[in-house]
Amino acid sequence: MNEISTVGIAPGVKSPAFIQLVFVDINGVPKGMEIPAERYEDVLAEGIAFDGSSIPGFQGIEDSDLVLKADPSTYEDVPWEGIARVYGYIYKDGKPYGADPRGVLRAAIEKLEKEGFKAYIGPEPEFYLFKKNGTWELKIPDSGGYFDIVTLDGARTLRREIALHMRTIGLVPEVLHHEVGKSQHEIGFRYDEALKTADNVVSFKHVVKAAAEMRGLYATFMPKPLHGLPGNGMHLHISLWRDGGNAFIGEDGLSETAMHFLGGLLKHARALSAVTNPTVNSYKRLVPGYEAPVYISWGYRNRSTLIRVPAFWGKGARIEYRCPDPSANPYLAFAAVLMAGLDGIKRRVDPEAYTEANVYEMDESERVRLGIDTLPESLGEALEELKRDRVVRGALGGAYRNFVEYKEREWKDYLEYLSSRKVPAETKKVTEWELERYFHI
Repeated sequence: MNEISTVGIAPGVKSPAFIQLVFVDINGVPKGMEIPAERYEDVLAEGIAFDGSSIPGFQGIEDSDLVLKADPSTYEDVPWEGIARVYGYIYKDGKPYGADPRGVLRAAIEKLEKEGFKAYIGPEPEFYLFKKNGTWELKIPDSGGYFDIVTLDGARTLRREIALHMRTIGLVPEVLHHEVGKSQHEIGFRYDEALKTADNVVSFKHVVKAAAEMRGLYATFMPKPLHGLPGNGMHLHISLWRDGGNAFIGEDGLSETAMHFLGGLLKHARALSAVTNPTVNSYKRLVPGYEAPVYISWGYRNRSTLIRVPAFWGKGARIEYRCPDPSANPYLAFAAVLMAGLDGIKRRVDPEAYTEANVYEMDESERVRLGIDTLPESLGEALEELKRDRVVRGALGGAYRNFVEYKEREWKDYLEYLSSRKVPAETKKVTEWELERYFHI
């Protein structure tokens, strides 16, 4: 592969001529506009108006007049595109717009801060690479497996290229490796404060897709693009800090705060899945047999449970929430997860369903004895759980109604598609409907 392109950056020019203003829709897909750099100060002061009625998940014609205001703390040059990129918040009639996902996460963080906590999250988004061929027949460019570094892994150079791009926009790559699936990959990057990490997830997906595109490949973060191969997950490593120290560190392991946070996640797990696994295709991944967690349980170093407590040293105490996938809107997902955990802390919820055994190999009677429930089996079931959960509903704030209405239409469209082709609703095969809708997320 060639060296990273610097096309569009004129020699000696330090400042970009254009600035891209970015927000995300209800699905977490980046949207935005570009302005000449000389307009930046005006936009910081006044914002820039846009028509919100055409943005997926925003309410409609009554929300056509919205204003995007840049968050100057997010300014980063994007040298390979010759522009700068800035994230922002959305306003309506001079007030924060309730359905703005980034604003929803900001509100959740403010609630945490009132309790004295600061949240740090480290994500592990996985992705597949496919050859372009003009059809939905997905061509796999390599047949490597987990941690393979031999010639079977034809994309290792591309992974390095992505990591170099990441550094230029402030993301710190930590580990690059081939994943379990053929042509499946992961590039871990350093944890950060929750809002910064959500921005980083959006930026990371953009970098991966752009780098793949330059090499004639498609990159997809779709949860389950191929039946019979592992799905794409986005495990979340989470810790809360207080007074400059990790609040999850206890005398002999995890602190009481950490255990109650963990208990809150378990208690709200079924409702959380609507937000952390928000697509029809998400539930093609959440099936037994492919390492994706299905059973609501926890353990130390146990990779078959929903929540794992990794071994930690020094200040590294954390929990790993294993069911989220990269189709999730990171702002809404992080807000929901943090508020579920905070509810556990406030109500002193003790975590149940502890096990160090392989949950996949247990018979049902043993899971019942241990109090191990299961995650929803479909988006429709997950949405019903969300409607019944006051804490997770509240975490979504003004985006709750928009999110549910949008996702209920999505579920209905899928069922109508299956019905028209006489396919059973419980099918776990990946349909063309899903590929058309989710492949580019």
